[in-house]
Amino acid sequence: MVDKIALAPCNGMSPNGLVSRVAVGDCRNENENVISICMGSTSADIDGRNDGMLRKYPIVAVNGCPNGCVNKILENKGIDVAGTVAVNEILEGLEVSARDPFRLDSEAEECVEIIVEELNKTIGKIV
Repeated sequence: MVDKIALAPCNGMSPNGLVSRVAVGDCRNENENVISICMGSTSADIDGRNDGMLRKYPIVAVNGCPNGCVNKILENKGIDVAGTVAVNEILEGLEVSARDPFRLDSEAEECVEIIVEELNKTIGKIV
């Protein structure tokens, strides 16, 4: 059993990137064993100062778009992820979508709820 799970959200400037960040924040607020990782700090850390923290807990990558940047950044740091949630794949084909990279409307909030549910499932498989 693990103490905590770290969620690493997309920091991209797409509507699903925003959904990713909000869903991670909501999931973190709902689960005392969940922390979040700043991917900007992680990618900018060329000296490896964050490496110990990145290896301390299992990490779930939460990618907003098909580029999978969160996984790539962590891979470049030599960090294995315990799970990946692809927001674009989960929302594909559903009747709701996010349209704005800066604001959530009611439909985008529905997307957040869907992703939080998926994050909770993924966390449940790890703990």
